Amino acid sequence: MASGTESDDTADTPPPTNSIYKDPDDGRQRFLLELEFVQCLANPTYIHYLAQNRYFEDEAFIGYLKHLQYWQRPEYTRFIMYPHCLFFLEQLQNANFRAAMAHPGNKELAHRQQFYFWKNYRNNRLKHILPRSLPEPVPALPPPAPPQHAVPPVPPVPATTVSVTATAPAPSPMQYAMPPGSAPKVEPRNSGVDRRKRKYVN
Repeated sequence: MASGTESDDTADTPPPTNSIYKDPDDGRQRFLLELEFVQCLANPTYIHYLAQNRYFEDEAFIGYLKHLQYWQRPEYTRFIMYPHCLFFLEQLQNANFRAAMAHPGNKELAHRQQFYFWKNYRNNRLKHILPRSLPEPVPALPPPAPPQHAVPPVPPVPATTVSVTATAPAPSPMQYAMPPGSAPKVEPRNSGVDRRKRKYVN
């Protein structure tokens, strides 16, 4: 009889509270879901959607956004492909920004500024990252050359040969042209077409 009452007491007692819940996949599924959600914050249109549907008025959601700030730590940042999401996650901690993103004009402004950043970021970044070219070293002066022997002057050319070469006529480019009567006859382009037509007609 006593054993029956003891078994009823043990059935009513709750299990010990020190048992810790463990994910069956070691938190992989939660990690992927939070990574996907954080990266969605890189899109101003998605933030506008959240503001329009009043997610930012829910205190639990605001607390979740504060919890997600752990993605800014270096060991988690390496998984992020769209780094703008971290900027917007930081801005979403501010109530004024959350309220402003409900307006379509602010959404368009954020989207436009994001586009300009993507357009010019590489050039601006390379301007500061690439090393500047070092100044070219001044070339050393060559050693002085040994003194050269004087070259004897060239005798002047007689004037008769100069006058002969000056008076000789230069060959005309027309000398190589064909005589007027020996040029081949050039027929118009359509003559071959006319002949073909004649063949088919006959």
